[in-house]
Amino acid sequence: MARDFPRSRRIEDQIQRILSDVVRGEARDPRLANAIVTAVRVSKDLSVAWVYYTVLQAEGEAESLDEAFESATGFLRARLARDLTVRRVPELRFELDETVSNARTMDRLIDAANDPENAPDDDDEQDER
Repeated sequence: MARDFPRSRRIEDQIQRILSDVVRGEARDPRLANAIVTAVRVSKDLSVAWVYYTVLQAEGEAESLDEAFESATGFLRARLARDLTVRRVPELRFELDETVSNARTMDRLIDAANDPENAPDDDDEQDER
């Protein structure tokens, strides 16, 4: 069964769980209060971890969140070193996960397409012919 779940996946899950808990409960930077760690991917040699995050409330906070994560990197790596079961804690790289904002955009487009006020009128089409 261990072969079905590679070590890198287990490490990714552990990093995501630890960082989510730390960001939600222990981070002192108020900018991180709205941050949610959505995914973590690690390199094959486990030396780098890409941490994907999103902010659910204010769309304009993404840039300040990037700065907040960069300034908290040392603290977050120290917590990983304490709780993670690896010899060397991976370098953390933070990237905005745009899945939520892309989904909102798609929802708005679908709503606009389904809106009867935006639909072409049959009378207008016949008048143009």
